[in-house]
Amino acid sequence: MKNFLSIECSNRGEIESLVESAAGLKAARDSGDLTLRPLEGQCWGMMFSKSSTRTRVSFEVGIGELGGTAMFLSSRDLQLGRGEPIRDTARVLGRMIHGAVIRNDSQADIEEFAEFSSIPTINALTEMEHPCQIVADLLTIHERIGGWAKKKIVFVGDGDCNVARSWIWAAKHLGFELVIVGPRGFCPTDDYLAAVDAPNVSCVNDPLEASVGAHVLYTDVWVSMGMEEEAARREEAFNGYQVNAELLAVADSNAIVMHCLPAYRGKEISGEVLEDHAETIFSEAENRLHAQKAILLSLTTG
Repeated sequence: MKNFLSIECSNRGEIESLVESAAGLKAARDSGDLTLRPLEGQCWGMMFSKSSTRTRVSFEVGIGELGGTAMFLSSRDLQLGRGEPIRDTARVLGRMIHGAVIRNDSQADIEEFAEFSSIPTINALTEMEHPCQIVADLLTIHERIGGWAKKKIVFVGDGDCNVARSWIWAAKHLGFELVIVGPRGFCPTDDYLAAVDAPNVSCVNDPLEASVGAHVLYTDVWVSMGMEEEAARREEAFNGYQVNAELLAVADSNAIVMHCLPAYRGKEISGEVLEDHAETIFSEAENRLHAQKAILLSLTTG
């Protein structure tokens, strides 16, 4: 791969290879083996206009463990904040750094940066997708329940958010059953689903019905960054769309609960369920590091 910009533009082989690589990198790190350093002598720019804990730390640590140097650039540090076109910033940075990790509000901007910089570019989150998260999630599913083949994954909450969209494309490529469950007005549009054209993806409004036999119950925050003014309306709309003991009672007996964090107990997930499944959820968070390293490695070695 030259860039990692979306799950949509990935394919089955690439996704499976990333998960396999992440598992290997995790095992090597657990054994104390950090000798793989393909980024030796490289400087990677991290351009973030959105706050971050897991994404920033995992990429900075991952770049360092692979031998490189990470340069963090917030929106305040760049002329983009004063109106410089993204293509001009890309042309400059492409002559100085070896790769870019971008977290912002615009999928189009990241794609334009990749085009004009001609350096490996990674989507660390946009309004359209969160592809790195999905690689970490798939690694977690592989570890916890042996993989996603013939499994039912249920996404509870805002089905029209970036994480849900990446899950939809992952289901398209990998073939597992995905059920998006959310209130009316917060599910993928019919046009979007028609464009994806995945019969194994469905959208419903009843969380209890959707959770029957689920192997994975997955949720995310109701109010994403930049939507704070909609908080009251969203919290009212999502009332009843919580991952809790009631949903787990109808899921598969070995079902796991996942959350990409940060979590708001008592809203999208009950405090009891979060604590009962904390080992999975925080392993999922740790797996961001191994996923990021796998992505970086894939762009370095081709």
